Amino acid sequence: MKKVNIAVVGATGMVGRSFLKVLEDRDFPYENLYLFASARSAGKTLTCKGKTYTVEELNESSFDRDIDIALFSAGGETSKKFSPIAASKGVTVVDNSSAWRMDPDVPLVVPEVNPEDIAWNKGIIANPNCSTIQAVVALKPLYENYGIERIVYSTYQAVSGSGVKGVSDLEEGLKGNKACKAYPHPIADNCLPHIDVFLENGYTKEEMKMIDETKKIMGDQDLNITATAVRVPVFYSHSESINVQLKKPFELDDIKSLMDQSEGIVLMDKVSENVYPLASIAAGTDPVYVGRIRKDFSIENGLNLWVVADNIRKGAATNTIQIAEKLVETL
Repeated sequence: MKKVNIAVVGATGMVGRSFLKVLEDRDFPYENLYLFASARSAGKTLTCKGKTYTVEELNESSFDRDIDIALFSAGGETSKKFSPIAASKGVTVVDNSSAWRMDPDVPLVVPEVNPEDIAWNKGIIANPNCSTIQAVVALKPLYENYGIERIVYSTYQAVSGSGVKGVSDLEEGLKGNKACKAYPHPIADNCLPHIDVFLENGYTKEEMKMIDETKKIMGDQDLNITATAVRVPVFYSHSESINVQLKKPFELDDIKSLMDQSEGIVLMDKVSENVYPLASIAAGTDPVYVGRIRKDFSIENGLNLWVVADNIRKGAATNTIQIAEKLVETL
């Protein structure tokens, strides 16, 4: 595979540091690596593949050098300002914020699901929301083989999805400190049916992200989808109960075999031995784990799945770098 020059924007953040770990773990073929962050982080040093790099302050001239791909995880406003600048200088941006996800001119990509959409990028590719990524990896084989009539998402999302403040809230809460930095209520010993802001329709922004992004990634605006997103006192890995109404009848053994053979999925479904996906198993890994596969007898062709993945790895850093790997194949 050809070696490329790569930049990481937001390098000192939780996802930015995970970018470096995943680049190392997957032995991504880069020649030169450039790290950018805000002025307050400039001058810090980070390591990747045994080499130490100094973080530079991100500014409008940062991309005035030979950079092929830039991995962004520095927030929506930063991305809105600097992604077009990078793209104008021939850099392909893979952005982890929500800034570009629903832009009709920007592909929203999960490599196991819609890698073909990478081809029509105009310099910016969006990485989906973490909870959406793991869901569509599990749903794509069902969509292709049986068709999908309706999806009901119920999520149980880790505090790391809120960044450092979310992790701090849980750590302090477990010590008995009820002060909150990330959430309106204590997260320790609690479940909060409130992720991101509430909208006029009664859904949260997180819930609408899952609905809208699933339709875009699957290329089907007629999908019927509803969602409830809940923050739970777990540090890493999102868990999801996904209820699906398929368009065709199915046998459970066929569904399990399909999942077992699908890219990016690890089947864990031996309930007689208490084997099913757990947040603790997924943490620090890249696959999407699927289990508790069973029929929903309340509707025709109904199916239930339990889907778990590390929200910082597959839900952010790994998916972004998988997109970058696909880009390298085209260079």
